[in-house]
Amino acid sequence: MKCVILAAGKGSRLAHQATSKPLIPVGGVALIERAIQTAQAAGCDDFSVVVGYEAEKVIQFLQQVKKREKCSISTIYNPHWQKENGVSVLAARQAVKGKFFLLMSDHIFDRRILQNLDQFPLDADELVLAVDTRVTNHPNVDYDDVTKVYIQSGFITNIGKTILDYNAFDTGIFLSTPSLFRALDISMKTGDYTLSGGIRVMMKNKKARTMDIGDRLWIDVDDDQALQKAEEMISWLPAN
Repeated sequence: MKCVILAAGKGSRLAHQATSKPLIPVGGVALIERAIQTAQAAGCDDFSVVVGYEAEKVIQFLQQVKKREKCSISTIYNPHWQKENGVSVLAARQAVKGKFFLLMSDHIFDRRILQNLDQFPLDADELVLAVDTRVTNHPNVDYDDVTKVYIQSGFITNIGKTILDYNAFDTGIFLSTPSLFRALDISMKTGDYTLSGGIRVMMKNKKARTMDIGDRLWIDVDDDQALQKAEEMISWLPAN
């Protein structure tokens, strides 16, 4: 299975921890390597990592990871990495021929989420987002920063960081088809360069589906507090 990982952003809130956010260690393992290990444990063997800020350092590190993990890792440079994350997704278009996983390099999660996603019945023009419906007092979620989702009958009907009516959180873990790239093209023509913008295009035609992760663990490592929580959380995750 193909896996695209976004690792282009600066991560300014954790800039004091490392020169590049994907290289920040959690439990002694850099975030980007942990993402690759988790995806490998779920059956992925072909990785395309989109880089941007401090690209050379990330690329050099990934060359070491490639030797250690014995898997295929290619890198894609996004020269417009300062823009929203949809631009980084679109940069991977030429590397993707069929169904693929889409992950964020700064998210740590239970590999069983990917394993369950891999079994999800997906049509050729759809995507499915792994969502967390535990929206009340979630210990690992930054409510001011998390992308929120409203779901009806298993389909996304609204998504965004600022929506007020929501019943799930976006975990940043996707199984998609190349239809996402076409949706991003449409979204960007309106001036919306976010990944959520592409999903909003797909949801209008009921092509954006969801899978509830249940009690599986995940966290977006976006600041010092989340980093500390991640250090504590990894001991609860199944071994890769």
